Amino acid sequence: MSLLRSLRLCQVARTGSCSVRGFGPSTDLPSFKAESWLHEQAQKEGWSKAAKLHGRKTKEGLIGLLQEGNTTVLVEVNCETDFVSRNIKFQQLVQQVAFGAMLHCQSLKDQLSTYSKGFLNSSELSELPIGHEREGSLKDQLALAIGKLGENMTLKRAAWVKVPTGFYVGSYVHGTTHSPSLHNLVLGKYGAVVICETSEPKANLEDLGRRLGQHVVGMAPLSVGSLDDEPGGEAETKMLAQPYLLDPSITLGQYVQAQGVSVIDFVRFECGEGEEAAEAD
Repeated sequence: MSLLRSLRLCQVARTGSCSVRGFGPSTDLPSFKAESWLHEQAQKEGWSKAAKLHGRKTKEGLIGLLQEGNTTVLVEVNCETDFVSRNIKFQQLVQQVAFGAMLHCQSLKDQLSTYSKGFLNSSELSELPIGHEREGSLKDQLALAIGKLGENMTLKRAAWVKVPTGFYVGSYVHGTTHSPSLHNLVLGKYGAVVICETSEPKANLEDLGRRLGQHVVGMAPLSVGSLDDEPGGEAETKMLAQPYLLDPSITLGQYVQAQGVSVIDFVRFECGEGEEAAEAD
């Protein structure tokens, strides 16, 4: 209930926007060679450290949300302690992972007539390239971060959504920290994206999408459900039948009906979820 109370009371932060293209500074050839050698040495040390720390629990970390155009990605990167999750080097790792997931999604040349959604597990995420014209994969960046920060870390998962005209992706991140260099990357402990369909452009879609994402974070639905579902209580798992987080006197379904949009799908990430159950097993 503490999360629900904080969500109902907090003022939702707005995000800016900028392009993720052109990531990383340019260098001349001599400095590039020197940097490459230092990178290789650090990577060797990182892999050595990663091998020693392998198996240690990674319950903390951050959720990263990145949006560009019609594409949205959510990523989760874990570490051992909340102290390290607040370190700028760890946040830069989450930034690189979100950037890699975005490039992967944008490389999928699909003709959209409806929305598309996909997921990447830890192994798939680790093998993604770092970025345009840069050698190595995300697992190399993971090893570097482990070597620098001295904690076990994992690239847990990613989700991506692409939408055509007529659809809108609302988003919300709780416990927000803005990325140091990508202004449209938001970091936090919980994240959600909500896919909506609307028949006509609406001026308040950004605010509406943020409120729907806030509801998904706080109420943790398991499915969208139907507008025909009977209203439920706080234990209800169908999103549209749940009490609306910001006005429990109505259901979420009643709220979106009044706004003239349809909720089609959603994705919710909670940092560290599943770790307690895995430990108990």
